[in-house]
Amino acid sequence: MENSRDALYPFTEYNTQRKKLVLPEYGRHIQKMIQYVANIKDRTKRNEQIMALVSIMGDLNPHLRDVNDFKHKLWDHVQIIADFNIDIDSPYPIPSRESFQEKPAIIPHVTTPVRIMHYGRNVQGMIDAIVACPDAENNEALVVTLGNFMKREYLTWNKDSVTDEIIFRDIVALSKGRIRITPEMRLADIQQEVLQDLNNRSPKAVSALKKKKKKKKKKKSGSSENHGLAR
Repeated sequence: MENSRDALYPFTEYNTQRKKLVLPEYGRHIQKMIQYVANIKDRTKRNEQIMALVSIMGDLNPHLRDVNDFKHKLWDHVQIIADFNIDIDSPYPIPSRESFQEKPAIIPHVTTPVRIMHYGRNVQGMIDAIVACPDAENNEALVVTLGNFMKREYLTWNKDSVTDEIIFRDIVALSKGRIRITPEMRLADIQQEVLQDLNNRSPKAVSALKKKKKKKKKKKSGSSENHGLAR
């Protein structure tokens, strides 16, 4: 059977018989053409052919035009596809194999717990930024702006009425007493606006929000039970 298949399709080439695609977004034909250009003995002709090929690679991937210095990226891709074994006059510094094998810098993972879950970690960061701000007069405006944001978050997750006193109490708690609330501070009345916004959402979005809320409540109750066992 195999002999008859070969007789019918003498030029059939299977993926298992082909070289691995280095950059699949360019396809196999581009890879073959780069390998062909790399074997051209005439350097002038080699440079002419690779210039035309880089232009084709740019046309095949127009999304790269939105990337800063996309032509530099195309010439780097030529080197990668050629396994850094092509002698051409590149308009950019030729990269080394090692430069693409460097491990990325480790992003530090924040391990400090979120003190009040429905506000999230970003609110804690904003409070720290307000505390670090030396302008006391500007701080009051920042605290009110942050309070309005926290009020909106509170109503989004709890869907109950909330007073300014509750929000200001949470600000003091999250700042560990570093932010002082003055009697002149007032928050915007946004309860009706938030509730109407929630009611106008699509049923799918509301359902996803409810599931997320239940998941958070379950996680919170589980952590409190663990603390009880630990005691």
